[in-house]
Amino acid sequence: MTTSTETLAAPAVVRPLSAPRDETTRERLGRMVQHGGWFVAPFLLLYGLFVLVPVVRGLWLSFTDANISANDASFVGFDNYREVLDDTLFWDSLGHSAYFTLLVVPCIVVVAFLMAMLAHHIERAKWLWRLCFFAPFLLPSAVVGDLWRWLFQQAFGLVNHTFGLETPWLAQKSTAMIAVVIATLWWTVGFSFLLYLAALQNIPQHLYEAASLDGANAWHRMLHITVPMLRNITGLIVALQILASLQVFDQVAVMYEFGPGPEESTRTLVQYTLEQGFTSYRVGYASAISMVFFLIIAVVALGRMWLLRKREEGVR
Repeated sequence: MTTSTETLAAPAVVRPLSAPRDETTRERLGRMVQHGGWFVAPFLLLYGLFVLVPVVRGLWLSFTDANISANDASFVGFDNYREVLDDTLFWDSLGHSAYFTLLVVPCIVVVAFLMAMLAHHIERAKWLWRLCFFAPFLLPSAVVGDLWRWLFQQAFGLVNHTFGLETPWLAQKSTAMIAVVIATLWWTVGFSFLLYLAALQNIPQHLYEAASLDGANAWHRMLHITVPMLRNITGLIVALQILASLQVFDQVAVMYEFGPGPEESTRTLVQYTLEQGFTSYRVGYASAISMVFFLIIAVVALGRMWLLRKREEGVR
């Protein structure tokens, strides 16, 4: 009779889990180098030196009564901020910046979209159309301001001469900001045009082919395919243009020779800040205006991010 022997496996040795050790500085630096930390280090150094340090310095000055020499500045607490909230010129300048933004942003979005559609669908000399649409964006702001200041002259300006008008574009309150909007639209629409053109080229062609087979005409294809597919890029353009338009200064200052315009109708918030800092020599008060303006810009940017996240959650 044969007996079968069973081989019993030896029990596995259970080792206690070792507690996670703290990462050493050397290992942390090595991980930063591995993930490209040294590549961004020069940018972070320059960003801290020329952005963060001035912001902190400006925040401190906003709580003082510093003059342009920044000597003998004394701490005044929130007095500058209280004055900002009660300053009529501050609110007027903010209103002018907001009015300019409300005028120029929709125009840029619509015109850039139409230009991109034209450059995308045209058959001949595509490179020439794209060059002509984008070229003004490469001009310096001083050139743009001087150019349109001459174009809008009442007596010999090309605008009045072309349309048979005698409108004092730069000398009356009702048309002063409209002239700035026209100049800004001509100057900056090329950037948004380029973004729209790149997005149009990424729309799958089979969507248009399927819509054509279903009997959709060109208007329906644009309305139900092109516009929805460009929704994200439109949101980006709107956000960028709002942030840029609220900070408008260069072309306004050149067109009106650093003045406030007729009846002070073109004094923007950036220009008012510079007037307080470099004309009235109130650096502390100008710093307080800058901090309030920074908060307004931050609220606009965060609001845009919140709306985008809500829309993405709704799509999901």
